[in-house]
Amino acid sequence: MTERQMILGIALTNNFGTHPATWRMPHVDPQAYTDIELTATYARAAERGTLHFMFIADRLFLRDDLATANPIFNLDPIITLSAVSRATQRLGLVATVSTSFTEPYLLARQLKALDVYSHGRVGWNAVPSYEPEAFANFGQQPPARENKYERLHETMQIVQGLWGSWGLEAGQPDPTGMFADPAHVQPVDLYGSRVGSRGPLPVPPSDQGQPVIVMPLSSGLGLQAAGMYADVVIGMPASIEEGRSQRELVRRAVAQAGRNPDEVRFIAFAGFTVGASEREALDMRLALDDHLDIRGPLARLSAYLGLQIGLSQPDESLTAAQLAAVRAHPGDVRSARAVELAHAGWSPRDILAHAIFDPSPTVVGTAEQVADHLQAWFDGGAADGFMLNFDDFSTQIDAFVDEVVPLLRERGIFHDAYQGQTLREHAGLPLQYGSVLRAP
Repeated sequence: MTERQMILGIALTNNFGTHPATWRMPHVDPQAYTDIELTATYARAAERGTLHFMFIADRLFLRDDLATANPIFNLDPIITLSAVSRATQRLGLVATVSTSFTEPYLLARQLKALDVYSHGRVGWNAVPSYEPEAFANFGQQPPARENKYERLHETMQIVQGLWGSWGLEAGQPDPTGMFADPAHVQPVDLYGSRVGSRGPLPVPPSDQGQPVIVMPLSSGLGLQAAGMYADVVIGMPASIEEGRSQRELVRRAVAQAGRNPDEVRFIAFAGFTVGASEREALDMRLALDDHLDIRGPLARLSAYLGLQIGLSQPDESLTAAQLAAVRAHPGDVRSARAVELAHAGWSPRDILAHAIFDPSPTVVGTAEQVADHLQAWFDGGAADGFMLNFDDFSTQIDAFVDEVVPLLRERGIFHDAYQGQTLREHAGLPLQYGSVLRAP
């Protein structure tokens, strides 16, 4: 068995899945959006497969067209994970919370309290907000672009300072002595130009000390911030080559911040629909796509194939004349994939069902094909692990756990069982407690 093993997390943004038509399927409960017991069921399935964590993204405004689709995001990440923590024992719990609105003291208290209650399984996906709609919901105007990260830096440093304000040296409650040594539970008195806090936080260390910090891959100031604070960085590369490049970019940013790049993990998004055969998996996707208007995607596919005319026969393989005319756009992996599928004889509708236009690389096929994709990226140095997306949670989480996970274990690239209790142990991250103050 190889020493290096991949990290796997599951994105549970809502209780339906990533495809916008999943809620319409006859086997899906359209009321699932508000069913916390169903969320817990999915989390337990992920834990049964020894996945490392579940992840809840967030958006602080409603832009979805409710006439045609369900809301994309969860009702509330922290409240949801508080409930899920009671239904699981080992699964990591990663919540997205914006640094733009919540005051550092409240944010630090909520996340660390959940970390204590869950015995050290919490991660914080720390993001700054930028959407005008989100700021409007808090009665504010968005900051200037150059000031977007000012509050994030102050919040990150104050939150970590508060997390460490109840020191490890304060000890455990002693009925014959002190509950905690007050010399090691002290104010932090950290104040910036935008936020501040006196402290201390009335929350002792968790089993992992403090929550794991997760951040999305960005550019410029966002990359610099991830290099300074993140334990885990999440990217959306479109190819193995791009994954390698992004992973190396993160490692350089971490090193520039004076940290050890080997102590930070790079995670890539990946999507799946698993079937007994590739045809069965495609039919699952087609059943979802049937509820969408594919005229726009067909026109886009025609352009990606380099054709000058539209695809008027979506259920028929391309003609010999069309195949002779197709051209992949240089450097565009989606275009290259579309051309490859066309030459393999798939119809335009089937090419679309291969999810070539999904935001992240997606495999619609067998468990073997899914495992091959993950192994190719992992062995190719494109990622330390993956954030898993599924079109349909009600069928695909169990399919991944029951059919893909055993293959990954057989190949020696995924663990057979949890080796520890905490998220920090799951991800192989070193202990961190309290502030690691660095000038922005």
